Amino acid sequence: MGDGPSPRRRVVLLTGASVGLGLALARLLMRDSETQLVLTARESSLPRFAEHGITEGERVWLRALDITDDRQRRAVVEEAEQTFGGVDVLINNAGLTYRTVAEYATPLELSHQMAVNYEGPMALSALVLPKMRERKAGRIIQVSSAGGLVAMPTMGLYSASKFALEAASEAMHYEVRPFGIRVSLVLPGFIRSPSFLKSVVGEHSRRATEDPGDPYNPHFTNMDRFIERMMNFAKASPESVASCVLKTMERRRPPLRVLATWDARLLWWFRRFIPHPLNIWLTYRMLPGIRGWGGAEGDETPGTGSSGSPAR
Repeated sequence: MGDGPSPRRRVVLLTGASVGLGLALARLLMRDSETQLVLTARESSLPRFAEHGITEGERVWLRALDITDDRQRRAVVEEAEQTFGGVDVLINNAGLTYRTVAEYATPLELSHQMAVNYEGPMALSALVLPKMRERKAGRIIQVSSAGGLVAMPTMGLYSASKFALEAASEAMHYEVRPFGIRVSLVLPGFIRSPSFLKSVVGEHSRRATEDPGDPYNPHFTNMDRFIERMMNFAKASPESVASCVLKTMERRRPPLRVLATWDARLLWWFRRFIPHPLNIWLTYRMLPGIRGWGGAEGDETPGTGSSGSPAR
């Protein structure tokens, strides 16, 4: 490994680095000779690095990290601190998507979704903060999602985890800025990649997707087609979003939120400028195949409840 980096070399810790956006980020970061990389992935995913031509060397560490495992989180950060003096940039990219509906979601599924997308990134952020605070410098970049702006059917657990990450990271932004530490949330929308195929579907929800008689079958069927169509239509790629993350990291004064794709920007402005009751009504009416989702209950007009009286 050598004796560590030169004083000018910044230390970047990247999670979820073996696939998709994380892999694209790793490749971009490796081009910078002044960057010391600590690339992490679940132990079972470490062989993917070699498959993509990434091997360990003086400037590149490959480490096993289950973002939900406190022991592994501490081990990675402690090793980086002992060898390099601390982490200069943390990019929390590791994530997971559960597909389910509220009625079928299990406590275990909810717990795991929150552990990967919210609790793990925030816990890892907390571990790198003391050294950053001592140096009065540091960057934390949370890879969030347009799912942290709006919740869609069958994606409730995922959006809940991203909403939580958004809120906690915004609070952290205010807390650590006086110490010279910058926190940014990068929000991509749909990315042209096969990542949707890796979504986790619980057993009850899986049966619903296969049984046309299940009351939630139309929800899954229509949303599956919609998401697949949007991902195929998407202009953004892992490489383009990785470039956006890198530009955010390089900015002297990065913003709190970076909308990384056109659809994320559209959702942001849609939510910001359209009155909330109309926003909710339009979103409902635009859901694919909504008229086949169990009848017309709840199909109220903007600004009213199902009885037709003004909503409160």
